[in-house]
Parts: sequence; structure tokens; C-alpha cells
Amino acid sequence: MRVSAQSLGEFEVDETAFYAMTKQMSQFFSRFNNEEDAFGKKYLPSDPNYHNNEKRKQLLPFLFDQSNPRTASTLRDFFIEDLTKNDTGNFIKFTGGRWYAEVSSTFEYEGKQIPVVLFLTIEKERLGSKWVLTNVYFQGFNKYFPTGDITEKEKHFLHPMSHELDFMNIYKVFKEPSIVEYYASHKYQPDYLTLFFYEVKLGRMKFKSVDTMKFHIFQMRDWYFEISYFNRKGNNTGWLISNLMYVKENEKDPLIKFYEP
Repeated sequence: MRVSAQSLGEFEVDETAFYAMTKQMSQFFSRFNNEEDAFGKKYLPSDPNYHNNEKRKQLLPFLFDQSNPRTASTLRDFFIEDLTKNDTGNFIKFTGGRWYAEVSSTFEYEGKQIPVVLFLTIEKERLGSKWVLTNVYFQGFNKYFPTGDITEKEKHFLHPMSHELDFMNIYKVFKEPSIVEYYASHKYQPDYLTLFFYEVKLGRMKFKSVDTMKFHIFQMRDWYFEISYFNRKGNNTGWLISNLMYVKENEKDPLIKFYEP
């Protein structure tokens, strides 16, 4: 097997060995934060190399999917430059919040094998932490709660004086079950996770398998990126950044609500 080497500052690193280290997310975090050297040896927090941004500039390009234009372009270079400014402190924290696992799974529902996407995040508990479910995507739920046209919604309401008639017109709410949510408060949002738990409790939705997973990271100031696993030939394999977006902090909340309403 031909082994290629590439210069990383003052040393040469075997790329095959380097990318083997990204087979676990914990290793990705260590590489991303520069908490270990190019050969996997951990730095002590007292080591001047620990979180060293100059070292990160050399190693971070290896953590991107190099076959994707969005993660192998000037946007990537801008991200690395922005990330490694001395005053940013942009390091991934395992218990720092604002990062999510997306687990694509197969369930059995109504006699059929159906795809369900589970979203999870790390939650602190006592002296440790744990993964918890934050949201779920299942097309069968979403079709019952379409976004709907605003002008159409405005046609369906209960008159503000309905209470004076003992709510005799309440029947309107249930006349068309498919749009019953039109009569809810404007603050109402469907809780798909509760619907999911309900179906599981009734035994109508049964877990079968985990198919694929990826991670969504919002911790970096003004950035979002996605991490996916690539099982392929060559050196650019393992857990790699598969999508990258420049997102201002004040624009992140609508995106995060998809993973944690």
C-alpha cells in the first residue's frame, strides 16, 4: 500500500494514520481543539501546544470533506482564519450546548418500515451528562400539521363575544378536523416529540435500527457546520466536516429550533 505524507509545520504526518484518528467523535473534538498532536498523543492543559491556534491552522484542513466544494474552498479557509484568531476562544465543548446528533432510524409503524429522524443533545445531570431526545421528524406527523396559508387561517376563528353565547359556536372548531389547529393560539407549535412518545407508548411505533447519523454544531461564533462519517477509500475518511455555513449569532435561533423547539 502506498503511504503518502504531507507536511504539517515542523513535522511530517502520515495522512492515512491521521485520518484513522477521526473514526470517533471524541477524536474529532481533540483534533479540532488541538488537544492532541498529529499522532494522537494528548496534550496536557499546561502544555503550550494545548489549544494552540497556530497548530490548529495546520491541522484543521484535514478535518474537512475535501470532495465537497463547500468544505474545500475559500469559505473553509475563511472559517479557519476566523476560528484561530487569538481572541475568539472558538473551541468545541462537549457539555457546552448548541450541538446536536441527528440519528436516522427505521421504525415499524402500521405494519410498514418507515424512516424516523431523531434529534438529541447532551444534557448535564448531577456530576455527569447524558444524551436526551429533543425533537423528531416523521413525515406521518408533519402531514397532519401543514404550515397553511395565513389568509386561509384568518377565515377560521371564534368571535370575541362567543362567551356571551355560552360558546354555542364551539362546534366550528371540530367541524373540519384537518384544520382544527387553526383555532389555536398564534403561539401554538406542534409537539412532534410528544406525538412520537405517545405512539411508542401505545406500541404502534416500534424501533428497528439506527441507519446513519450526523452532528450539527452551532457553538462557533457566527458559524454552523455539520459533521458526517465517510467510509471510503483514501485518506479523507472518517468523521469530517460535511457542510459549512456563515451564520450570524442573531440568526441561529430559527435554525436551532428545528433541532430543539
